[in-house]
Amino acid sequence: MAHLCPAGIVRSMADDVGKGAQTRQAILRSAIARFGADGYRATTVASIARDAEVGATITYAYFPNKEALFRAALDEDAAAVIREGVSVIFAEDDPDVWRKTLIFTLVVAIERHPLARRVLAGLEPHVTAHMLELPALAELRKALTEKLRSGQAAGTVRGDIDPHAVGGGAVAIVISLLMAVVQFGPEGVEMYNPDVQAVFDAVFSPVR
Repeated sequence: MAHLCPAGIVRSMADDVGKGAQTRQAILRSAIARFGADGYRATTVASIARDAEVGATITYAYFPNKEALFRAALDEDAAAVIREGVSVIFAEDDPDVWRKTLIFTLVVAIERHPLARRVLAGLEPHVTAHMLELPALAELRKALTEKLRSGQAAGTVRGDIDPHAVGGGAVAIVISLLMAVVQFGPEGVEMYNPDVQAVFDAVFSPVR
C-alpha cells in the first residue's frame, strides 16, 4: 500500500489555498470595476465572472449571491481608501500635519476607487447605511483613537477628552465631508476644510 507523504499533502493544500485566494481577489477586482461603473442593478454575476476569467459557478463558491459579492466588493474598495488615511495618521508625528492632510488624502484616494465613490455619491441607496458598518471605518476609528491617546501622553492633545468618542466623531465628520465632495464636487473640501480644521483644533489642541 502506498504511503502518502505528509509534506506533499501540506504543500498541495497550501497551493490550493493560495490559488483560492487569488481567484477570490480576481473576482473582487472585477466586481469593484463592474459595480463601480454600471451599478448594482445593471451588473450580473456572469459579467463579473467573465471579466475575472472564471466560470460563473466558481463565483458562487466564494460568494453565495450577488448581494454578498457586492458587499464584499464594497468592503474591499472602501478599505483601500481608508488604508491611505490610516497610513497618513501613523506616518506623521506632527498633529497639525496629519489633521490637515487626512481629508485631502481620502479625497484624492476616493477618485481611484469607483465603487466606494459610487456609494458615497448616493447612487446605491440600498447599501448607503452599510458604509457606517464597514470594518475599514472601525480601523480608521481605532487609528484616530490611538493617535489621540499618544498625543495626550505627549501633551499635544487635550487631556480632558475621551479619545474613543472623539475619534468616532472625527470619523463621522470625515465621512460626511467625503459624501459632500463626491456629490457636490471637490470645491466642497476647499470651502469647508478650514472650518473642519478649526473644529479639530478646538477639540484636539491642549488648552493654553
